[in-house]
Amino acid sequence: MAQWDRLRQLPIAYRQQLHELYDRDALPMDVRHYLAPWIEKQEWQRAARDHAFAMVLFQVLLENLDIQHSRFVQEESFLLQHNIRRYKQNFQRYVDDPCALATTILWFLEKEKEILESAELAEKVQLLQVEPEAMETSSQQDLERKLAGLRNEVQCMEHTIICLEEQQDEFDFKFQTQKLEAVVDEARKKEQIKALQLLVNKLNNCRKVWSLNDILDRIQDIIDVLVKKELVEWQRRQQKACIGALDNVCLDQLEKWFSCVAVCLFQVWEFLTKLEELVGKVSYENDPVKAQNPTLQKRVDTLLRDLLKSSFVVETQPSMPQGKGSLVLRTNVQFSVKARLLVKFPELNHSMKVDVSMDNKPPVFCRYRRFNVLGTKIKALNMAESTNGGMVADFRHLTLKEQKSGGGGKGVSDISLSVTEELHIIYFNTVFELKGFSVELQASTLPVVIISNSSQQQSAWASVLWFNMLSQDPKDVMFFANTPAATWPQFGEMLSWQFLSATKRGLDDTQLEMIANKLFGKKPNYDSCTVPWSKFTKENTPDTFWVWFDGILMMVKTYLEDLWRDGLIMGFVTKGKEKSLLKKKKRGTFLLRFSESVIGGITFSWVEITVTGEPDVKTVQPFTKVDLSQIPFHEIIRNYQILEAENVPENPLLYLYPDTPKDKAFGKYYTEKSGEDSPYIKYIKTKLVFVSKENTLEARSPMPSDMAQGEGLEPMNGLCGEAAGESCLSLLAFALFALIPTSPVLITCNCSSAMHAGSLQALKVKVIENCRVQQGLPAFLMAPLSEANFPFVFSIDTSENP
Repeated sequence: MAQWDRLRQLPIAYRQQLHELYDRDALPMDVRHYLAPWIEKQEWQRAARDHAFAMVLFQVLLENLDIQHSRFVQEESFLLQHNIRRYKQNFQRYVDDPCALATTILWFLEKEKEILESAELAEKVQLLQVEPEAMETSSQQDLERKLAGLRNEVQCMEHTIICLEEQQDEFDFKFQTQKLEAVVDEARKKEQIKALQLLVNKLNNCRKVWSLNDILDRIQDIIDVLVKKELVEWQRRQQKACIGALDNVCLDQLEKWFSCVAVCLFQVWEFLTKLEELVGKVSYENDPVKAQNPTLQKRVDTLLRDLLKSSFVVETQPSMPQGKGSLVLRTNVQFSVKARLLVKFPELNHSMKVDVSMDNKPPVFCRYRRFNVLGTKIKALNMAESTNGGMVADFRHLTLKEQKSGGGGKGVSDISLSVTEELHIIYFNTVFELKGFSVELQASTLPVVIISNSSQQQSAWASVLWFNMLSQDPKDVMFFANTPAATWPQFGEMLSWQFLSATKRGLDDTQLEMIANKLFGKKPNYDSCTVPWSKFTKENTPDTFWVWFDGILMMVKTYLEDLWRDGLIMGFVTKGKEKSLLKKKKRGTFLLRFSESVIGGITFSWVEITVTGEPDVKTVQPFTKVDLSQIPFHEIIRNYQILEAENVPENPLLYLYPDTPKDKAFGKYYTEKSGEDSPYIKYIKTKLVFVSKENTLEARSPMPSDMAQGEGLEPMNGLCGEAAGESCLSLLAFALFALIPTSPVLITCNCSSAMHAGSLQALKVKVIENCRVQQGLPAFLMAPLSEANFPFVFSIDTSENP
């Protein structure tokens, strides 16, 4: 089923997420809906990198919109005609940068997949009948019991207040009645006074509201647990989730608890108001209500204020639609952020206005930048923008603009941080008003890093990772003025989160051990080792540890996610460990690992058996995004061949470590076609050529020529003289035997001297009967041949300076 059709069949909560996703101008939902089949069939990932291809898709998109417009004209759908015409006009802004449109559409498709995955996970959990109570901790269960007890006591107090009011009404009625009656009999008069005295004593006992203090003690205890434990733990989980951890950051349970306590506190607040009214009607000397009420009221106000101020939080941290991660913002680029009030009162829906601002009291040091928030800065808390009915203010169209500092931005401190080490906080302010109680509330984001150029994203994300991995103070904007080091357990866990969030599979202990070995050298245990900030992102500039690691992560996420998730890539393994593993295995066993020297590179090594029976491990030059963007890695492995000495080309990759047959491991990824029918064969023939030289194998960089189109191969850089000629001839033999063994071939060679005559003659002997060789120089000129007679033409230059 098509992705769009699956989305339309999701439960309403997930369809609401879809509506929120498409509540943006970048890709209208109408366009996504009417062009769904076409959109899902296109290679947007390729278009995001290939300007020419992106321009083709851009033109086809406009044509499809024209077709839809014509259809609506025939159907006399006036509104849809107008919308489609407007959408087409809006898309015209991508005419100079179609790759940006491709990137935008790709981002929307990825977000759709995330919604589908969330829905599928929820369905699986439901099928497994996982009870929410089973996931609660003992402390949460204890909190639930306390809240149940609090609700019961408040109900009892409500009944007590009602009884107190009834008793006071009875006393007031009898007292007023006695005043109206003119009783002469002293005995009867004394009886009436005695009866009234009993009523006063009873009323006085009821007015001794000591139980209210007990209720407030219970509320104080619960608030301490909520604010100092549960909320703090949620904030820490949110910090970790921002950098890739799969922690639960749902606020529904906290909202339930906060709302329960707030409702009980407001009931107590109303009880005190009612008691004040009763005191106004009937009071006497040493009245306990009159004596205690002010103290109780002050305590209730304090508890309410503390609870409400803690209940205003940032549910979704700031993020750009196509950013590397949350908390990295770029000037003049829109970002979104969501604030939430955990105390839910339906009567406050759309009544509380939230205002956004930047850095109330920014640190004063050299060159610290200031920013203004632009866009829709004021929104009302409402329940419509939340999938679960929470009170939220969802800001989706905010931007930041740097303030111009006339004084050069100098501060009183000598501290100077780089742009990506500067931390800024965004604040949200509102006023809570209910039943006569009013308090100002403020929420703040985690510190954000603000950049002005996309080239700073990698470094900015490193700062976000480091801060949220180590900082226990979410408002410490001076964190990088004295940056702490990370312990290896903290650091390794953070690295694993990066893969976990990007590919749904983290790093295992063996892979983490290799990384630790790279950082610290061989040690029996790394738990006591520490990684300083400078070693993570500053040493060996520009190829820092983070640049190396992030290059691998981006390559895996873009090109190798399925292979990585299925555990086919060993990945992080040292060359020494690799050799020790493979030498124990049978011939043709291979493994896939990340390059330690090439940024964003992956290679494979396999074991051969020498003539003496000894194992010999061989490694191919790493593949990078240049290679993987043209041919899927599994197809490279499937069709890889190598020519050594006089041997017929063959694929040396037989078993994926430890002993899984190659086709069994990678078979499900293969295209249906194989051999000459494979759509990748022509690329492998012309783009990737593997040449053996002694015991080292190198993967040549993709060549821009295309044999299938009759164009010649370009020279192989780095070879000259006789070595160049031999390599070129090896390449010819490989092409003739491995790629087109039954097709007529025209080979044109340009040699600077006659020193290659013997090699050429040897090659002619090897060439199959229907292949003919033509050399470019007169001394070796064969009969003139027309290139039109040959479907494959090879042109090789072996001059001294190719």
